[in-house]
Amino acid sequence: MSDNFSARRSFLAGIGAAFTGVGLAAGRADAQTRPAPAAFKPARHKDDEWLAQIPGKHRIVIDAVMPNSAGAAILYAANLLNTNKSAYGGADQDLAIVVVMRHFATPFAFNDALWSKYSKALGAMLDVKDPKTKQAPDKNIYNYDYALEATNLGNTIASVTDRGVVLAICDLATHFGASGVAPMVGSTPDAVYNDFKANTLPHSRFVSAGVNAVTRAQEVGYTLIYAG
Repeated sequence: MSDNFSARRSFLAGIGAAFTGVGLAAGRADAQTRPAPAAFKPARHKDDEWLAQIPGKHRIVIDAVMPNSAGAAILYAANLLNTNKSAYGGADQDLAIVVVMRHFATPFAFNDALWSKYSKALGAMLDVKDPKTKQAPDKNIYNYDYALEATNLGNTIASVTDRGVVLAICDLATHFGASGVAPMVGSTPDAVYNDFKANTLPHSRFVSAGVNAVTRAQEVGYTLIYAG
């Protein structure tokens, strides 16, 4: 009985090994006949061409989402520019830096005239105050040096954009902000939106949505820094 059992077990093991060998051989043959999948290559769009046209040996996109992160993004841009010079002996032109102002960081791409006109509405909508007066800001606080009292730590927007940093402004958030501000000031969303568009800071441009700029920048070789 034991001899018959051993013989049967050996027979079944042999069949299993044979099927395994056939399966491996078929798998290898299939792998040899199927073409290797093509490497992913993102599509290119005319609206994104500006990202590839900014000169620089190193590309960085900084994503600013909330009011405090708008200041932090400016700090990070300044740190990149300064350490590229001090640690690497490089020049500002070595860096292609885009700061994306989107979501609740978007209004910090607008100038003092805009902030003065809509001071209380913007202050209420963003829950932000001037670090000195503790009132609703009547100017773009990240274009001023408040030392340690603001997240830009004394680095102004102008101080980095004058060195080549580009601001990308979320058009979607601009429309949203205009819709929120309009009823507070007795105006229409279109009128406020037009005001917003007419009062952007130098070295800035609108993008369809900030999330588009952040993702498309990475597709053309930018490294992401998330400012929060």
